[in-house]
Amino acid sequence: MLGLMAARQAGLDDPARLRRAERTRRVLSLELNKDRDVERIHGSGINTLDIEPVEGRYMLSGGSDGVIVLYDLENLSRKPSYTCKALFTVGRSHPDVHKFSVETVQWYPHDTGIFTSSSFDKTLKIWDTNTLQPADIFHFEGTVYSHHMSPVATKHCLIAVGTKSPKVQLCDLKSGSSSHILQGHRQEVLAVSWSPRHEYILATGSADGTVKLWDVRKASGCLSTLDQHNGEKSKASSEAANTAHNGRVNGLCYTNDGLHLLTIGTDERMRLWNSSTGENTLVNYGKVCNESRKGLKFAISCGCNPEFAFVPYGSAIAVYAVFTGELITMLRGHYSTVNCCVFQPHFQALKRSLNFAPVMYLRNFIVVAKTAISLHGYQLHESQFLMIFLKSLCLNNI
Repeated sequence: MLGLMAARQAGLDDPARLRRAERTRRVLSLELNKDRDVERIHGSGINTLDIEPVEGRYMLSGGSDGVIVLYDLENLSRKPSYTCKALFTVGRSHPDVHKFSVETVQWYPHDTGIFTSSSFDKTLKIWDTNTLQPADIFHFEGTVYSHHMSPVATKHCLIAVGTKSPKVQLCDLKSGSSSHILQGHRQEVLAVSWSPRHEYILATGSADGTVKLWDVRKASGCLSTLDQHNGEKSKASSEAANTAHNGRVNGLCYTNDGLHLLTIGTDERMRLWNSSTGENTLVNYGKVCNESRKGLKFAISCGCNPEFAFVPYGSAIAVYAVFTGELITMLRGHYSTVNCCVFQPHFQALKRSLNFAPVMYLRNFIVVAKTAISLHGYQLHESQFLMIFLKSLCLNNI
């Protein structure tokens, strides 16, 4: 690290190299944070989290009690130990609260004035953050498992919605109506994800074991159905169609550059796909615990070398090297099943362990447990020299 710093100071090295090296080292040093806590609001398990991409300061959480909470992650007190406070709550007394479990929350990618939520009550709601009132509500015939807005779209405002129906619904924020549907799956759609590279490309995972890539501009829609065998199924195979997993596909996540897609199924396998060719890269991650009956929300790092996948694994979080399949470490600290995790790469915190508070949090990585009703996180333990260096030199401006 000192060599990279000296080379950067002398102008002999690419600034991005030092940034990647530092981010990678921080991820590899993740440990439970004993200094930070998050105010406990939810009365039952937490299903979903999202940190807004504009400032990286505000976090949404959605619970199985139908409640939505917005937290301020900023340490305004400037004290070593502090609790992140809830700014507002869409609680049970709110007239527009979801009736059943909230499965997905997401910020509007370009503005913190809007966020979205979907629920088992068969609705997708568009919220005005300032008034805390729904600006629009989309109703569906079946349970809503997942929804997603494109992080890079400039020519459309479509929200992809996966429901109990095998049809993928596309809702248009501009018109306030369902623009069209994508047909091809045979069972419910458990996971949806827009490509961060191409604004019209959508990936969907279904309980029928298939993962489909769509171009929403085309009439036929479906570009390809991912095949775990890369077209080399044995003649004795009884499968009539290409499948990505031998079980329900309940998790999808693109790498930050959009070149690869990572999928998880209830066959306890995780697979990495080339998103351009649809080829299974055959990376072996081993057995990946997946007992979720609905969507499983995992995260992939950004700006590291190599990149890492953070996957809920029972009561822990498994950290894998994305392109080699190596299990790097298991982050432990929860007492019950972990439902989801979210990674924030831009504002990484360096703190020493000062006390032994049982509930912890870190700015760049937050996880949530199903039944513990608490937010946990991980911190980095650094030398005093490196803390002083990073305090004087902002990582994002290196």
